[in-house]
Amino acid sequence: MQFGRTYEEFEVGAVYKHWPGKTVTEYDDHLFCLLTMNHHPLHMDANYAERTTDFGRNVVVGNYVYSLLLGMSVPDVSGKAIANLEVESLRHVAPTFHGDTIYGETTVLDKTPSRSKDDRGIVYVETKGYKQDGTLVCVFRRKVMVPTETYIKERGGEQPGRPELNAPSEKTEK
Repeated sequence: MQFGRTYEEFEVGAVYKHWPGKTVTEYDDHLFCLLTMNHHPLHMDANYAERTTDFGRNVVVGNYVYSLLLGMSVPDVSGKAIANLEVESLRHVAPTFHGDTIYGETTVLDKTPSRSKDDRGIVYVETKGYKQDGTLVCVFRRKVMVPTETYIKERGGEQPGRPELNAPSEKTEK
């Protein structure tokens, strides 16, 4: 399984469709609200949402949708990242509700070599999130510092901290 890319592997214009999607449950939304201390009744109180909002039901917290999309993009975009440098823009385009399934895709907008170190570069991407019916719900642009192949090689390869498995000895097989 691919987990991120080196600078050389990114191509401007490439589109990565992230898989799998994630169906958002009421539990997911409420847990995120509690973890982040967002107690707005639009997200937590079904009676309030039904009686007093334009939506007539709870709306999933937008930052949870953003976080899902960011996480979905890791294997394709930032799995090898040295650093996430900037989220340039974040737009919540349409609401997400409990039971909606979110899918994401990322487009490489630009890439530039680092000006200070030749073993890394900056990749500029846009990620879009859609509901199961194709409705665009979230769009964000970010810049990610990623390593070159040289950086990876000089630090011991793809998974330098992963322990090697020992072959079972004859004593342990009995």
